[in-house]
Amino acid sequence: MPSSRGPLLEVRGVDAGYGAVQVLWGVSLEVLPGEVVALIGPNGAGKSTFLRVVSGLLRPWAGTVAFDGRDVTGRAPEALVRLGLAHVPQGRRLFPDLSVRENVLLGAYTRRDRASTARDLDAVLDLFPALRGRLHLAAHQLSGGEQQMVALARALMARPRLLLVDELSLGLAPMVVDALMGVVDDLRGRGTSVLLVEQDVGVALQHADRGYVLETGSVVLHDTAPALLASPRIRRSYLGLGAQEA
Repeated sequence: MPSSRGPLLEVRGVDAGYGAVQVLWGVSLEVLPGEVVALIGPNGAGKSTFLRVVSGLLRPWAGTVAFDGRDVTGRAPEALVRLGLAHVPQGRRLFPDLSVRENVLLGAYTRRDRASTARDLDAVLDLFPALRGRLHLAAHQLSGGEQQMVALARALMARPRLLLVDELSLGLAPMVVDALMGVVDDLRGRGTSVLLVEQDVGVALQHADRGYVLETGSVVLHDTAPALLASPRIRRSYLGLGAQEA
């Protein structure tokens, strides 16, 4: 369960975009310690842009991003990684010709403690046992599900306190999605917070504590995950169910 402490991530009134095109309009969002928060909405709503702002890849036009009570607005991504924030981008962004081991260890690039890095690699492989026998393979030789495991494992090597995950389930079989969401549940049990952008709204809300709905760049609804799952608006627009359907 989430901690009763203040927010680990606190975003207030963020406007952002690309060139002259505004994508986000006054977006505010919080993630508590040990909490999984789902950010849902239609394609093109600005969800990935929001994650880019939080992870330092895109500087906001207005508003603030605070991490553990510290204003980190516009900080470089590598500085945020050192503070404990890691981003798993949509599309995995692996180095296809590097081995699985090399891709995973890139997540520890800010660290100099080789002994603990080796221990963390072993712990991460406990979360993703399917990767143990594939460490020598090039990333492009893996299935889509295995590549997503590598992307998550790489991020976890940075020892994040907050993990940003963009479209975990995209293009993957339901069995693989269930396994990856099980890892998300395990991370929450260990105290790691997760901000999850997910196309499968039902899956996201089943594993989240709270959720925010982003439409055309603005937050239009936020509540506990069970309340959102029961919302007629969510059931109709995102789950394909009528308000009275089970």
